[in-house]
Amino acid sequence: MERVYNFSAGPSILPLPVLEKVQKELVNYNGTGMSVMEMSHRSSYFQSIIDEASSLLRELMNIPDEYEVLFLQGGASLQFSMIPLNLMSMYKKAGYVLTGSWSK
Repeated sequence: MERVYNFSAGPSILPLPVLEKVQKELVNYNGTGMSVMEMSHRSSYFQSIIDEASSLLRELMNIPDEYEVLFLQGGASLQFSMIPLNLMSMYKKAGYVLTGSWSK
């Protein structure tokens, strides 16, 4: 199989060894008897995944302990709306409008 290189704004390509490990553990993640996709996000198994990912991200990006690592859904559209919220002073109100193709 010839691999396709994806340069779009969405998900990027992953190294084949990463995909092969995911494939191997898709049905039985780390000996738990279930897939990550079947785990409760409140379970200790899933929490250990989040904890390890946070720790590795902190190490990789040198994130100090006084900052939180957040894993958020929503993609770029959510990030665009978070910019004015992060620049806003505490206890102030702001209004903004989503326009263009994302507002439909």
